[in-house]
Amino acid sequence: MKTKFFFRHPLIHPCWAFALVVFFSLAAHGNAAPEQTPAEITLSPLSRTAVILALGDSLTHGNGAGLSESYPAVLQEIIDRTVINAGIPGEETKGGLARLPGLLKKHNPALLILHEGANDIMRQRPVAEIVKNLKEMIALAKEKHVEVLLVGVPDIGTSPDTASFYYDIAKQSQVPLENKAMATILSQAALKADFIHPNAEGYRVFANAIAHLLRTRGALP
Repeated sequence: MKTKFFFRHPLIHPCWAFALVVFFSLAAHGNAAPEQTPAEITLSPLSRTAVILALGDSLTHGNGAGLSESYPAVLQEIIDRTVINAGIPGEETKGGLARLPGLLKKHNPALLILHEGANDIMRQRPVAEIVKNLKEMIALAKEKHVEVLLVGVPDIGTSPDTASFYYDIAKQSQVPLENKAMATILSQAALKADFIHPNAEGYRVFANAIAHLLRTRGALP
């Protein structure tokens, strides 16, 4: 059965289509994530005037809640730093890679929070392609002296965990990885608006997790 069937068949809800596609893609992408995150890579302290660029898809944009309840908006409130919401629903990593140079030039951020890949996984893009795009985005940011925090996307199946290739990218690119928050949120019905998006409370939990990691890695006091 081809993937396109799940998305076009009139009797199958898109959320369940996503579940089915990702469930059957687990074997290809690997669901066994390492227990340890990469080495404790630190970040430079963020000044009060520092700009943070949050690049991603609907999970960054805030689908499932209002824009003021998205994780970038809540993170800005928590850490008292400017956080730019550069999330576009439905975007794949190739789209983020195409947009990133312009965003870096426009906003001149001190830190990039990179949370891309959910739509690639959903659409069964080759892992090598996803990895290449994410690593190129990290390299582009570093070339502009912008530090990067990589956020893992879960493989959603019977036991959701962050897709294992995020660990490899973080290790090879030497960037911190947030590897638990979204997988945990999407495993709890009380924190979800639908099968694949957090609700307002879920985004707040996620923003707090990002803030905690920024503190533990030295970006915030």
